[in-house]
Amino acid sequence: MTYAIVHHFKGATQAQFEAVSAKVDPAGGGLVPGEILEISGPSEEGWMIVGLFESKGAWERFRDETLAPSLREVGDTGFAGPPDELSFDVVNTHHKLA
Repeated sequence: MTYAIVHHFKGATQAQFEAVSAKVDPAGGGLVPGEILEISGPSEEGWMIVGLFESKGAWERFRDETLAPSLREVGDTGFAGPPDELSFDVVNTHHKLA
């Protein structure tokens, strides 16, 4: 089942997001294995990231094997702390990307 993860990094900037992204995906391919969609952008309080993954297991593998080590490696140039996190199993999708 498709799995959605929503992260809100309070106080984070685009530069911090880009530092983490460069470590997570150094080839700049866009999506990581198991990821279907990623959207991100500034919020009034920081930076938002929404990811859709093929399954909860795909998210957990990415989180444990790629994201967590990358966050440790970028240190102070990355996000200052853990995000507020929401997650859910996706039962329906509609989209129009312009």
